[in-house]
Amino acid sequence: MTTEVDVYQTIAAVSEGTVSAQRSRFIAFALPVRTPDEVKEKIATFRKQYHDAHHVCWAYMLGAERIQFHANDDGEPSSTAGKPILGVINSRGLTDILIVVIRYFGGVKLGTSGLIVAYRAAALDAIARAKIIEKTVDEILFIRFAYPFLNEVMKIVKENHPQILFQRLETNCEMTLQIRRSEMKKLKDRLLKVESLSMRV
Repeated sequence: MTTEVDVYQTIAAVSEGTVSAQRSRFIAFALPVRTPDEVKEKIATFRKQYHDAHHVCWAYMLGAERIQFHANDDGEPSSTAGKPILGVINSRGLTDILIVVIRYFGGVKLGTSGLIVAYRAAALDAIARAKIIEKTVDEILFIRFAYPFLNEVMKIVKENHPQILFQRLETNCEMTLQIRRSEMKKLKDRLLKVESLSMRV
């Protein structure tokens, strides 16, 4: 039995939440993201769109293992914005997600505890409006084999249920298969018993 992480939770699409506190307005957006570069692009877009806002704070988490993350207070007192946003992501067990909270200052200082509560509430509101989905971590396998062994290969494919991304069935057949990480070893072990078959991940 594998101990690898091959299933995780994220959000299906962009969602928005809002919170008001002492005349300050907090607008939160939760977005599905996959890479740090995508995160940078999204944040840059929000900064441009909300150029008149006093703060654009954010946090993100990436990867099924949930070990790639970062938070930013954008000028708010240390750990009063980004850290509470990241805390919401952690408490929900989510990944491949970016939460951005835009603050329009209302003239009344909230204090450290007030800011933490407000940023956390805004992030929670955005998550509450999001559709949470479960995804698997999949791996790709390329195989090549002689045509006479097609039936044997197809029997294994049918019984192990990988997705066929590509196939070319000629004298030398080629297939590109995609399967959940925890099922890959079982698939490879069976395919390796097919005469003439070669593979690469």
